[in-house]
Amino acid sequence: MLHTDAVDAGEDKGGLRSAVVVNPVKVADPDELRRTVDDVLAAAGWPEPLWFETTVDDPGQGQTAEAVRAGVDVVFVCGGDGTVMSCVSALVGTDVALAVLPQGTGNLLAANLGLSNDLAAGLGVAIERGRRLLDVGQVEERYFTVMAGMGFDAQMLAATSETTKKRIGWPAYVVGAARHLRDRPMRVSIRIDDQQPLRRRARSVLVANVGRLQGGVRLLTGAEPDDGYLDVAVLTPRTLRHWLALGWAVVRRQDRVPRMEVFRGRRVEITSNRPQPRELDGDLIEPGRTLKAEIRRRALWLCVPQPEEAPDLAVDADAAGERGERLVEEARRE
Repeated sequence: MLHTDAVDAGEDKGGLRSAVVVNPVKVADPDELRRTVDDVLAAAGWPEPLWFETTVDDPGQGQTAEAVRAGVDVVFVCGGDGTVMSCVSALVGTDVALAVLPQGTGNLLAANLGLSNDLAAGLGVAIERGRRLLDVGQVEERYFTVMAGMGFDAQMLAATSETTKKRIGWPAYVVGAARHLRDRPMRVSIRIDDQQPLRRRARSVLVANVGRLQGGVRLLTGAEPDDGYLDVAVLTPRTLRHWLALGWAVVRRQDRVPRMEVFRGRRVEITSNRPQPRELDGDLIEPGRTLKAEIRRRALWLCVPQPEEAPDLAVDADAAGERGERLVEEARRE
């Protein structure tokens, strides 16, 4: 059963204290971003936010922790997947909510919120105060909100150039994927909770908290962000025809996807016969032969378009975007 918590904007007319953690590399016009955010929040009656920039040495965790210590209620994260993941690490287990202002090409959490790269929608969602208390996945000392993966998915990320992403957006990942469609599979042992290990020849193993990939494609229709479980997808295509059949079934949202098995559990340990590329929430981490993930229940407050009980976080995203655009227009007229 889904657990949903919403903050009723009518109960507290005062604005919330906030901070913005921004990755300057991902922002085309930092001054314009700051003006827009400050103006919209001021028009909504919120105090002026604190501003922090990420660095190469600290991609977001330290800045977010400083914001939490300063007593903010909401942290706006403006950047790509790596920035979001770093900030999440400082928010897990706190009462401070995360609001996504996506700027990266393939921001996975933004895709699952239906926000794309819509700054106005991200601001509007936070101001409307829809909240959900979500589970997160944990891999060693890191956390993920969307999914972790070993194998083909991480190979695709590694093969996708930043230049191509900037030029054509998320379809750049398709170009990266094409380079590895014919790679040999990995032999993996997958232990879920205390069950006997599964042995497969797989191209990729994904451990998901929610189900959308880059571009908003929904891979796992049953993955819910607050059900206490991780969904494990084992992809076993061997030929180009297998890949095409798998992709077509995903795009058409078919109940049964060929060459993909799905399992569920609270703890997952994946062991490969050789080192593999690995990723968390679309951000590459160091390669390895194992990937151990477990669920951390009710660990992160997230600003969402629709707080009602629905497994899809993106419900009402389009309407939230329209309302956010009106907020921006009103703020600019003042």
